[in-house]
Amino acid sequence: MTPPMNRRLAVSAALLALVAGVAPATAAHAAPAAALSAEAAQAAGTTRPAPDLDALLQALQNTKDAGAPGALARIKDTQGLWTKTVGVRDTTTGEAMDTQARFRIGSVTKTFSTVVLLQLVAEKKIELDTPVNHYLPGLLPDDRITVRHLLTHRSGLADYTNAMFNDTVPGFEAVRNKVFSHQELVQLSLNEPRTTEPGVSYKYSNTNFVVVGMLIEKATGRPVAKEYERRIIKPLKLRNTSYVHPDAEIKGLHTHGYLTPDAAGAPLVDSTEQTVSWAQTAGAMISNPADLSTFMSALVSGKLLSPELLDAMLTMTPTDATNTRFYGLGLRRYDLSCGTQVFGHTGTVQGFYTYAFTTRDGARSLTAMANTSNRGVANTALGGTLEAAFCGKKPAQPTARGLAASPAAQGDTAALAPAEVDLPERNAR
Repeated sequence: MTPPMNRRLAVSAALLALVAGVAPATAAHAAPAAALSAEAAQAAGTTRPAPDLDALLQALQNTKDAGAPGALARIKDTQGLWTKTVGVRDTTTGEAMDTQARFRIGSVTKTFSTVVLLQLVAEKKIELDTPVNHYLPGLLPDDRITVRHLLTHRSGLADYTNAMFNDTVPGFEAVRNKVFSHQELVQLSLNEPRTTEPGVSYKYSNTNFVVVGMLIEKATGRPVAKEYERRIIKPLKLRNTSYVHPDAEIKGLHTHGYLTPDAAGAPLVDSTEQTVSWAQTAGAMISNPADLSTFMSALVSGKLLSPELLDAMLTMTPTDATNTRFYGLGLRRYDLSCGTQVFGHTGTVQGFYTYAFTTRDGARSLTAMANTSNRGVANTALGGTLEAAFCGKKPAQPTARGLAASPAAQGDTAALAPAEVDLPERNAR
């Protein structure tokens, strides 16, 4: 068994190798994604393949086999609604996974935060290409860092969580009930070397979205929770979505999250109750599958932002050398094997992995969740729900000897491993 530290070093090297191939944003590849509206697609005679429910269930089972107590997927589109679950949402009571239950969505919070900030741009309270220090004087050591750099992870601000969670369970227990100020979190980042010059390259950092939260509160004079509520949650009637920081409880029907220790064979740690103060506007929101589907579909359909700002949000640049993963303003794009592009965000917070994605026209959305973390193979397996949900059944690929289809044709998820980790993932495999 590879020691945890060696595993961490190996993963870090792999991630660095991926990021090394990323070029600075240029007009050549920083373009908004084009798409047909649902009506135009129908008029053009295009049809979306039905989800591959067998592959969807297999991806969830693979996730459970990789160490998650349970996993779920919910697909919603104009053709209908499909849900699949495996395993349990509470290992103590044995209650089955439930697609109506709330859970911590981790970095999907970043997309909510971006929408609020872009609405402030529309109100001319913030400008994307203005330095952050114009709004928050003296906060950052470099006046070149703009608001846009934060939203695209190109500020060069170090991710303070790397040191905070170097040891997974001890790191979590040290902050489980702690309440941080925004300034404390930013200072933790500033204690570390910057990762890149502003605007030069993509480097994922939770620090960026802590600063976004500070900008929202400075521009509005209100807590971010109030802004999420009045700008997104109430207009979209998201009855199971909330930002309760620093409260540690998930109210109502909810799924328990389980953190995997670094030591092989050690028991899972119930991480459900925590302040998530270490993440705040980078990852502290709670939701459920139906609400996430509604939010993502409404976003790409233009119900939350003007066409100009939505185009800005959808202007994507590569995040690794594969040219299948992209990041815009607080939003990801994945290019799937069938040619379909999906937009949304991934989330990792102690005890939970989340995928929340939709097609560009908002006609089909997927939310998938597993109630574990610090278990990279489970996260990769959960990613298999994307191909199953958006690409449908794959044709058999018989070999020259007449053998069974290749693993990829059977829904193998190896190619869908996340390009980088959203929130603490100290022992990805």
